[in-house]
Amino acid sequence: MKKIILIALGILFSVCLFAQHRVIYGTVNVFNNMTLANVVVSAKKAGTKTTTDSLGNFAIVCNEKDVLEFYGKTFYKERIRVRATDDSVKVNMKFLDSPENVEMAVGYGYITKDKATTAVAALTGSRDDFCSYRDIYELISGRCAGVNVNNSSFLPGSEKDVTIRGINSINANGPLYVVDGVTVSEIANIVPCDVKRISFLKDAEASIYGSRGGGGVILIETVKASDLR
Repeated sequence: MKKIILIALGILFSVCLFAQHRVIYGTVNVFNNMTLANVVVSAKKAGTKTTTDSLGNFAIVCNEKDVLEFYGKTFYKERIRVRATDDSVKVNMKFLDSPENVEMAVGYGYITKDKATTAVAALTGSRDDFCSYRDIYELISGRCAGVNVNNSSFLPGSEKDVTIRGINSINANGPLYVVDGVTVSEIANIVPCDVKRISFLKDAEASIYGSRGGGGVILIETVKASDLR
């Protein structure tokens, strides 16, 4: 009889212990829609750990009221508390405040080279201190790790050669400039304070512009244009 009671207690203890654990599924992004691979996810109380897959997805065993921590070397660490009603979570990471971290993210396997230019564009668009730059080219070279600016001309207001790294064709000309939806030949007259967002397209993304986009496309959205919507 005593043996039966001990077995029953053991089963009850095991059931209670198992009931305290659960599996949480989730996705880790940057800029809200770009998935991140190889981000370390850990459950603080359960002591479990995993990493996100190539699509940014993960599954981890945690306690009922656990804290999930998300770590990547080029990102700020994120923490979320698991609620009783949570079956899945979505986490949006943020790059450390340096444009070089975008390229480092490629080396660590968080994003692919194809996504790096898009990441740079999103990083640029999230900053609000554009007015600290003297001209549009200084803004581009200072914030965009995937773009090279030839600063051989130091004359104020002069046009400069810009190249987007990773363009397939070695014979490609400079990028096509599109400002507020209109193709332009020059951007030197754009004041950094007027810039709301800069995006960079290359290869397949730039193909919608035909041969003109062979050297990539730089899309500039100004604050004034966005105010008119």
